[in-house]
Amino acid sequence: MKMTRIDWMLLPILVGVLALVVYGAFLLGGFFGLGLLGLIIGVIVQRIELEKDGAVSNFMTTSLYAEQIKAQERMTRAEKAELRAEQQATERYRFVAKVVSAGLVILGFGFFALFQLP
Repeated sequence: MKMTRIDWMLLPILVGVLALVVYGAFLLGGFFGLGLLGLIIGVIVQRIELEKDGAVSNFMTTSLYAEQIKAQERMTRAEKAELRAEQQATERYRFVAKVVSAGLVILGFGFFALFQLP
């Protein structure tokens, strides 16, 4: 998936907003805040990956899962291809989010252990 012209134009704004969020987390919680922000991002990304084929939760009933499977079986080949293309389009962004999450967790909790623990 190649970046389009609008992606390149919005990239500096996105990086600036992310830098402000990371800086704010550092100001509020120090290195522990960075690690916590990384954990939150990681949990959100994992939840999105779990639910890419349908809803997943402890509160769902088995009949809901059965309905989801039936709906997937009734899909035409074009609809299945569209669903696969949509999932593949978000795969790169999920990977980037997981890498950012891991980096924040390692840096945040690592530096917390090195510099802020007595």
